[in-house]
Amino acid sequence: MKRPAFGSILLGLIPFAAGCFSVSLWDRIHPIVLGLPFNFFWLISWMILTPICLWGAYRIETRRDLDSKPQQTGTSGMVFDDKSEGGAA
Repeated sequence: MKRPAFGSILLGLIPFAAGCFSVSLWDRIHPIVLGLPFNFFWLISWMILTPICLWGAYRIETRRDLDSKPQQTGTSGMVFDDKSEGGAA
């Protein structure tokens, strides 16, 4: 098993750091954003942004896995991926 890419670790840590370590920056009632106290707005926005960050980390890891897999070549010299066997379906 390979170690995760630095970019995917960073994308996974951003929501954690934004929710846990930035409390002193946004722990106030005013200003009101979209009718919500700022601290509530901050937490809800990170609930929405966290899946986006994790999707980005997933994309980095899957692209890295695809780049590291050796491609198979058939007898005719054509390159096939793992999904196709090179024969007629």
